[in-house]
Amino acid sequence: MNNVKKLFMYMKPQNRFFYLSIALLILNIVLGMVNPYLQRLFVDKVLLKKDTTLLIKLVGLMISLSLITSLFNYLFTLLVEFSSQKTVSSIRQELYRHLQELSFSFYDKARTGELMSRLTGDLEGIRVFIPGGFLQFINSIVTFLIALIILFTINYKLTLLSLCLSPFLIYISSIFNKKLRSAFKDIRQEYAVLNTTIQENITGIKVVKAFVQELSEINRFKSVNKENMAKNIKVGYISGKYAPIMWFIGDISFVILIWFGGFLVQQHEMSLGELVQFNGYLWAMIWPLRALPNILNMFEQANTSGERIFGLLNQKPQIKNPENPVTVDKIYGNIVFENVSMKYDGEYVLKNINLSVEKGKKLAIMGATGAGKTSLVNLIGRYYDATEGKIKIDGIDIKQIDLYKLRSSIGIVMQETFLFSDTIKNNIAFGKPDATMDEIIEAAKAAEAHDFILEMPNGYNTIVGERGVGLSGGQKQRISLARAILKEPSILILDDATSSVDMETESLIQENIKNIAYGKTTFIIAHRISSVKDADEIIVLDNGYIVERGTHKELLKRKGIYYHNFREQYRTMMGEKAMDDLLQEVNA
Repeated sequence: MNNVKKLFMYMKPQNRFFYLSIALLILNIVLGMVNPYLQRLFVDKVLLKKDTTLLIKLVGLMISLSLITSLFNYLFTLLVEFSSQKTVSSIRQELYRHLQELSFSFYDKARTGELMSRLTGDLEGIRVFIPGGFLQFINSIVTFLIALIILFTINYKLTLLSLCLSPFLIYISSIFNKKLRSAFKDIRQEYAVLNTTIQENITGIKVVKAFVQELSEINRFKSVNKENMAKNIKVGYISGKYAPIMWFIGDISFVILIWFGGFLVQQHEMSLGELVQFNGYLWAMIWPLRALPNILNMFEQANTSGERIFGLLNQKPQIKNPENPVTVDKIYGNIVFENVSMKYDGEYVLKNINLSVEKGKKLAIMGATGAGKTSLVNLIGRYYDATEGKIKIDGIDIKQIDLYKLRSSIGIVMQETFLFSDTIKNNIAFGKPDATMDEIIEAAKAAEAHDFILEMPNGYNTIVGERGVGLSGGQKQRISLARAILKEPSILILDDATSSVDMETESLIQENIKNIAYGKTTFIIAHRISSVKDADEIIVLDNGYIVERGTHKELLKRKGIYYHNFREQYRTMMGEKAMDDLLQEVNA
């Protein structure tokens, strides 16, 4: 119930439409209550007393009422749809804004399909009830009360007898509501699993086909789909079990009317027209009882969906902008790590990191997979926060710098290349939307992407597929590199930026980066010695620690991890003797 109350807060901007809908609804109910009285006049005056003049008046009045209620229904439907769509749009907008604010750590564990189900299926469950289902509830309550009052004025004995089964109805309704709440919670969870399964399979379809797992995936989806079907059938079973009982109670009320009402007519305690009128108002009272299962159904869907949506909105970003950030006109890029350690899921991924990288210098980072290379550079832009120690840029703790200012000064090529389903031009200009075409081309040339882009069907206006489908790994990396270059950042981070390109292209890119990186503080993560050998300093990470540091020559002389990597990578390319001669020359 609390979740539904919170959801109604989003309707406040549409309150005037909501109140107008209620006004139209009540007018419609009142007009609808006139018909049973007209039926009474028709029976008592026209049929029994042969008043033909009244017949014409009654017909004209009934047609007029029908036209007016039709117009009110039309306006009511428009207002309800407008209010519901605006409300859901507002919730969706806040959800999307909130998703933009959440930190990297949230997305490390979140499932895309489940998030999609919040923005689609859960919001649809809310749209059905707010305000449409709620107005249907108001309609039922008002109709029931007005009909009940009129019934008592017609014949209180018959009314009391007709209501004798109401306690049973209330009891059945409470059980029905409780069972629906649990069932809909299961449905929303299962729908999220179904969504996730579809999303993952479509995203990873090439892997599925490459490993010939189509049948396995079909069977996996069959199992999830079957479970989803079972959860929905359960709701049908609950409705099928309890709704007919509630309808049966209504039917019994009608049987009581026929039996006792007929007796009262025979005893001349009420006229035949009054019995017909009573029947009309009785059905007006019974209709809300019959609509109750559907209203409860919509309410529980909205309540369950609201619980899931507020669960997402209650997620707090771990990385927060400082309340009173230090005023920084420009970030130059003097970066210092002071005793920095970082935990992820309770385990240290970085330990006691001390580094100092001056503006315009180039730091290269090497190490085995899982050594902590990406974790280290992710701390610079506060994509994650250090668990211990401080990171300073230009002498200021990065936690005191405005996040927008900090991240705007960083150009990054991430380890996992991502491109949007958009043109190549717009992907390159993503970090600088106002870039000119000349600037985009220059950035593409620097990333050695210009030539292959021109060979594409529509050049820079070629639309790439989702996540860059249709491009090779190397092409995606070069577009991603061009995107970082175009931003003209003070700090440039290249996380395995050339791992998917050939040696020749990598050599050209490295030459271009020398010019591009001039004046920029640059961090290069790479496995190839050729990518890091010209750095001002190279560090080697192992299990979160810096185990080696120095220039290319200094590290070769130490004959540690870096030296052994060099021998492994250059033995085949140079030959054993030529490599030994080179190493002797370095050690001289």
